Amino acid sequence: MTLPGTAELAGLHQALDHWFTQAARDLPWRDPDCSPWGILVSEVMLQQTPVVRVLPVWRDWMDRWPSPADLANEPSGEAVRHWGRLGYPRRALRLHAAAVAIRDIHDGKVPDTYAELLGLPGVGNYTAAAVASFAFGRRETVVDTNIRRVHARLFMGTALPTPALTAAEMKLAVAALPEDRQLSVRWNASVMELGATVCTARSPKCADCPVRARCAWLAAGEPPPSYTPKGQAWHGTDRQVRGAVMAVLREAAAPVPRELFEREPADLGFGPSGVGVPLAALHRLDTAPEQLERALDGLLQDGLAEMHDGGLRLPA
Repeated sequence: MTLPGTAELAGLHQALDHWFTQAARDLPWRDPDCSPWGILVSEVMLQQTPVVRVLPVWRDWMDRWPSPADLANEPSGEAVRHWGRLGYPRRALRLHAAAVAIRDIHDGKVPDTYAELLGLPGVGNYTAAAVASFAFGRRETVVDTNIRRVHARLFMGTALPTPALTAAEMKLAVAALPEDRQLSVRWNASVMELGATVCTARSPKCADCPVRARCAWLAAGEPPPSYTPKGQAWHGTDRQVRGAVMAVLREAAAPVPRELFEREPADLGFGPSGVGVPLAALHRLDTAPEQLERALDGLLQDGLAEMHDGGLRLPA
């Protein structure tokens, strides 16, 4: 793999920048008035979760907690409750912990450098680079799944990137980043947008691609991927059971006795509304007792639930 020459690379920068101006989705975290906190929340929510699911939850969070201090001043369980069905709810705990650190260490303001962002609880390399770039206009190399896929096709001629990020990929991404700070921010956003909407994993819309004439994968005849990506299973997994238990806890106004998770709610006097609805959904899974125990114990160990007065509740 060899990057294009300086002139050709500049042409790619300009072509994608022009395309992004015309084609970028109107997303609230791209609004010039969106706060750095709003951008940080969006970046955490968008990890492994599509935009259409994130939008209503992000709006709810920003209405309820427009600043880090607003979230930090509430129990972490409220973050988990309002995380809803986005999945991977430990992200909610990490955002709450980051909000506390921003309030207590950074005077309530989201730090504006990669190094300081990386120091926040639960913030990794990608999130730190993305927030530094999109919230503060820093020249940082942002590499997510969509960007990796565009780079693989555009520069390397492969259908998909390797399953895990490699040093060679990161070196390529650094070399492809425009020197101009403002243009580098636009490049990060435009390549990400191209991967999300055009250069998709399963059905790329190559006819709509603004840089198709320069694409090494198209030039190579669109060779198939060297491996078959494996989607994550859901039905019958511990993740599904954990999600069903979390749905119960989100609806519960008081600690839920452990035996309620183990017996049909109708047998315990629960009607068709309130916590009885998610309890009934949990029992419809017909989970083996040992899997249910594993899910309950795992949620307690992960800090997503706690024991109180003999029952489980969201963390206080």
